[in-house]
Amino acid sequence: MTEDKEILYMDAVLRPNQSLSQRGFAIVMGIVGAVSFLTGIAFISMGAIPVIGFFGLDALAFYFAFRMSFRKQREETRIIVTAKELRLTHTRANGAEKSASLPSAFARVELEEPLTANSWLRIEYGKTAYVIGRFLTLPERKSLARAIRAALHDARHERHPA
Repeated sequence: MTEDKEILYMDAVLRPNQSLSQRGFAIVMGIVGAVSFLTGIAFISMGAIPVIGFFGLDALAFYFAFRMSFRKQREETRIIVTAKELRLTHTRANGAEKSASLPSAFARVELEEPLTANSWLRIEYGKTAYVIGRFLTLPERKSLARAIRAALHDARHERHPA
């Protein structure tokens, strides 16, 4: 086998689940804006003029909360397993990228059982650990751990057939 034709045992990209589409966001913001406006008008008719400003602030808070959520969803982690190495590449929402390359023969996958909210999925090599998939649900973490272990097993088997 040549270097150019390396077998990929796993090539996965992890992304946070999308909370809302752009169209859904526009609908939600339209509803929030309409309710804030109509309720503000009702308060103005009762003589409570400053209240409309607070409704505007509430709508603005909704908008910024969703925007921050959408920005966080641009994060991704790529996992590539070959016979030689396990490569992790994490791209943050701002575009900053961190990479790590571990020998597949010595990389370990750790997930504390029984699963709790603090059971992080870790890829370990020596004394170094990389936490991946923090946004995954517990069953998704378990499934991913199983898949990475299987890919590492197959990769090791290629290098050292039994």
